Amino acid sequence: MSRQDAVRIAELRDQIERISGVATRTRAVLPFGISEIDNRLPKGGLALGALHEIAGGANGAVDGAAAIAFAAGIAARTGGQVLWCFSQADLFSPALAQSGLTEDRVVFFEAPDDDTILGCCEEALRHGGLTAVVGEVAKLSRTSSQRLQLAAETTGTMAIAVRRWKRQVDARDFGNPTAAYTRWRVTETQSAPLPVCGVGRARWLLELMRCRGGDCADFEVEACDAKGLIAFPSDMADRSATSGEQRRAAS
Repeated sequence: MSRQDAVRIAELRDQIERISGVATRTRAVLPFGISEIDNRLPKGGLALGALHEIAGGANGAVDGAAAIAFAAGIAARTGGQVLWCFSQADLFSPALAQSGLTEDRVVFFEAPDDDTILGCCEEALRHGGLTAVVGEVAKLSRTSSQRLQLAAETTGTMAIAVRRWKRQVDARDFGNPTAAYTRWRVTETQSAPLPVCGVGRARWLLELMRCRGGDCADFEVEACDAKGLIAFPSDMADRSATSGEQRRAAS
């Protein structure tokens, strides 16, 4: 699908929503500030008032470290208060702060199961006093995702579903359709080299696996900084974002 076709489809979808009377606030977007990524997204960024799905690749499907850091950076850049719902008690708030989401801006809610998390996220999205709501869940049905999407549209709050599973094999559920506007997979790669001994800034393979009204792509990026911003590594800045597509075509 060409960029022109994708834009036209997005415009037609907006027209259908207006005709059907569906209230939506997905006109505003949150750019990444990287043209190679923003140009792949309708209107040049992540839609506010919409649901976005994030999962970790490889071992990250279970530990969720890279996916959580990516989600924290996005939530931090929404600028306001954030609710973070989880059931696995391994969330490390200083790590969120490294991605820009400091403790003074986030409220944590520990729940016993996915159903409770999804219910809490829906209520928080409808409240309207938050800029982002994050829920860590293993299962996300199409119906549940539609409820989150509609709640996000009502208030303009961004919804982020971080998918985490107890077993690697269960990550196959990530292939099932949902109502999310975008779907991302984040895989940790070799960190940035340093001129001295030590560990440099983390790097990720960032895969845009689904984008409503846009195309799939993947990018090699540096992990979020203290402002929640990702970046292209300096030694890869001249590489095209289509390199990932070429790798998939060759596989």
